[in-house]
Amino acid sequence: MYCHHFQANRCQSCQWLAKPYSQQLTDKQQHLNELMAPMQPESVLAPIASEEQGFRYKAKMVVLGSVTNPVLGIINARGEQVDLADCPLYPASFVPVFALCKAFIRRATLTPYDIASRRGELKYILLSQSLHSGRFMLRLVLRSKNCLASVTKHLPWLEQQLPELELCSVNLQPAAAAILEGAEEIVLTKQTVLAEQLNQVPLYLQPQSFFQTQPVVAASLYLNAAQWAAELQEQNGQFNQIWDLFCGVGGFGLHLVQNDQSLQGIEIAPAAIASATRSAAEMGLTNVSFQALDATAFANAAAKAPDLLVVNPPRRGLGAALCQDIERLSPGWLLYSSCNAQTLADDLTRLNQYKLLKVQLFDMFAHSSHYEVLTLLQRK
Repeated sequence: MYCHHFQANRCQSCQWLAKPYSQQLTDKQQHLNELMAPMQPESVLAPIASEEQGFRYKAKMVVLGSVTNPVLGIINARGEQVDLADCPLYPASFVPVFALCKAFIRRATLTPYDIASRRGELKYILLSQSLHSGRFMLRLVLRSKNCLASVTKHLPWLEQQLPELELCSVNLQPAAAAILEGAEEIVLTKQTVLAEQLNQVPLYLQPQSFFQTQPVVAASLYLNAAQWAAELQEQNGQFNQIWDLFCGVGGFGLHLVQNDQSLQGIEIAPAAIASATRSAAEMGLTNVSFQALDATAFANAAAKAPDLLVVNPPRRGLGAALCQDIERLSPGWLLYSSCNAQTLADDLTRLNQYKLLKVQLFDMFAHSSHYEVLTLLQRK
């Protein structure tokens, strides 16, 4: 991928961009192999590669510049404001939307927030697009409600200019700190979710719910997990109960569960649980339950294990307490998806009752050292 910002040393966010993509993938696989070697995996599958550009369907842009000349991008290490509205990581469809966002900033007189003086209102623009429908979710992160009336007044103009806009909201982040978003979200459109669909599974994204920035590779991740689970049943007989901890909007569980199985999904965010419940209803799944609970507390209170446990924790991993409860409950099979191979390796060393059967790398984050991993473990 060629990027003139990288070549000019204005933006180095893609730390590995100078490496050929084939070498990036080789280096990631080698890193993963070294971390997994002590667990002696039975099978290390070929990595799932990313497109080299146009793969990020979620943008997080700092709003800089002025009302009359807004900049959407970053402040680099030299303190320069860099406009990344033409960043090649995003699909071409983002370019005209960023232009409309700048026009909207001018029209609604949304003053970019200045960190040094702690003045101004608009801090970030968060833009997501559905791979399935092509429609957009736009979130404006504001310091206060001072500009809310102006945003509401001029939103019909933006909707007219951008018919693909499905959802628009304001997030309030009053802290004078580098925090992306606050707790309060004000949805300004009739639609409150952005509909996505991966592998024929409907998924509903709310403004503060987590979803992968790379939907194409995410679809491969979910599909492979479902195939691995199906193979388990063919080889070892039917299993009845599945738990999906850190389930988010239900991506893993809804791909895995079949009509004759039960699924229990656990996620701390109520908005994500509402989305997962809606998806399950649309799919006609009747033996499915999603609950807004802490995954570690849920496992700690449980007395009986599922047949298959699916976990997709944040970067910090499962941690000692949850690993201890997994060992206590002792489910027969464990599917562990991780965005941090180091914490994955740490957790696997704690799960002494399990042997590692399969490992596969999914390159969600081309041009960086980050990647996703899917593993399958069996109770010894």
